[in-house]
Amino acid sequence: MSIQQQSKKKAILVVSFGTTYLETLTRNIESVENKIKEAFPEYEVRRAFTSRMVIKKLAARDGLVIDTEQEALEKLQAEGYTEVYVQPLHVVAGEEYDKVKRLVVHFAHAQAFDKIKLGRPLLYFMGQDEQPDDYLAAINAMAQQFPSFNNADALVLMGHGGAHPANAAYAALQLKLEQAGLDGIYVYTVEGFPSLENVIAKLKANQAGKVLLAPFMLVAGDHAQNDMAGDDEDSAKSQLEQAGFSVEVYLRGLGENPYIQELYVQHLRDAIDQPYGHKKH
Repeated sequence: MSIQQQSKKKAILVVSFGTTYLETLTRNIESVENKIKEAFPEYEVRRAFTSRMVIKKLAARDGLVIDTEQEALEKLQAEGYTEVYVQPLHVVAGEEYDKVKRLVVHFAHAQAFDKIKLGRPLLYFMGQDEQPDDYLAAINAMAQQFPSFNNADALVLMGHGGAHPANAAYAALQLKLEQAGLDGIYVYTVEGFPSLENVIAKLKANQAGKVLLAPFMLVAGDHAQNDMAGDDEDSAKSQLEQAGFSVEVYLRGLGENPYIQELYVQHLRDAIDQPYGHKKH
């Protein structure tokens, strides 16, 4: 390989929290990675997970070795890649996204690559300052997936949530849904605000009968299987049934939605097209 060819080694690192459910990994993470490979054939596409627990479990149980975000970037540096784009598959710019962002900033300051840039998560811009409206784009992608809520009166979406300020994205998503005139779609989070109690009160006020319950998460993993759809009395399904609703469960993550996959591709394209040296997302 000549020096000129060496200088053009370009890679994309696709980073997600990860999942220990192998079928879910294939359907929701690999599917997005494959979409990215198709869209950017001239780039080497690699995978990394931010969850050390998931990485450890996959290695011990399945012999499946997956790099952390740091290991993946160190390997790309060692292999002589000069241009690297990191695309997170996170839903909001929360704790896991911050972890990746700090690392990208570290590698940029260390001048490990000629160019390293970070794409944005699913929900980031709100249409301000001539930026795209990621919320509306995600809503349209969900509407394509659930055109009639499977004949239910309401669609209830479960987000992750948490103490991070980025948790406010879910309340913003609810407002965006209302502004878009999409009545009957409600958002709650497992570990934050809005709560399921908030949603149950709205469902009762609107006299909903049948509810379609779906994860607003990249993968339908532990939270979807247990917190959302489990048989325990504190699961969302059980609480909704206890409140008098008929519940249908949709156990598929956002990563299976081809319209959501395209949004991640577009966010990566935006990062690649953005002039280097401008403020990173």
